[in-house]
Amino acid sequence: MDKNLLGTNVVTQIGILVHDIEATTRAYAEFFGVDVPEIIISDTVDKTNMEYKGKTSPARCRQSFFHVGGACMIELIEPDHEPSEWRDALNKNGEGVHHIAYEVEGTDEKIRLLEKNGMPLTQKGDYTGGRYAYIDSTADLKVMIELLENFKK
Repeated sequence: MDKNLLGTNVVTQIGILVHDIEATTRAYAEFFGVDVPEIIISDTVDKTNMEYKGKTSPARCRQSFFHVGGACMIELIEPDHEPSEWRDALNKNGEGVHHIAYEVEGTDEKIRLLEKNGMPLTQKGDYTGGRYAYIDSTADLKVMIELLENFKK
């Protein structure tokens, strides 16, 4: 395997799949001793351009975020029942850690490099201010990788 495929080793997010985002968000807020953050709903496919396994999917999710120090945050994700990486992983593995995210530049190049090293793209899409891609790195790293690329202002 090539070395430092992402060009960084700074974790920006840990994503956790859940069945009940309200209850889990309250539990994390209580655990951290902070206010319960807003639960948001991801945009529709006309805005996200979401693709799962190479096909357009209308899947959406509900999310909440906790800043846990430095640039790192915990993301809680409750997927809907449309085809997505989130739904398949939750159905297959149950609740728990889904991905570790890294902020990168040049997402398309990183995807090609990771695929060349046996880590295929499973899902990608856009969000307000950037884009994301999930990479199946579970064979080697035992967890998915998420690439986050924030657009320059």
